[in-house]
Amino acid sequence: MNVALWITAGVLAAVCLTGSAKMFVPREKMAALGASAQWVLDFSPGALKAIGAVEQLAAVGLILPAALDIAPVLVPLAATGLVLLFACAITMRLCRGEKITIVGDLIYLAMAAFVAWGRFGPESFTG
Repeated sequence: MNVALWITAGVLAAVCLTGSAKMFVPREKMAALGASAQWVLDFSPGALKAIGAVEQLAAVGLILPAALDIAPVLVPLAATGLVLLFACAITMRLCRGEKITIVGDLIYLAMAAFVAWGRFGPESFTG
């Protein structure tokens, strides 16, 4: 189970680092990527930078505390934060009527919930 949690945390960290590109790419350029990226036009550039910063912090929080054995309790807290982030993403997509694009967010939410559950419970670093 520990290996599955590490793999899931690694995949989530990669997803978050990729998603944090919204901090550097202009929103008009991101919106031109396709229909699933049109949501960026609903947010100000500052809000997109804040979302990107949260994603970067989550990516770091999922891996580094446990890998360096410095405050590993931050791993399940980062995963819990991602659960909240993806719940908000799902809510936003529902409000926009983007029901097909919710599938990816639901998968990421389930992965983050798995990491939070596993690291708070049976495979915690403090046990």
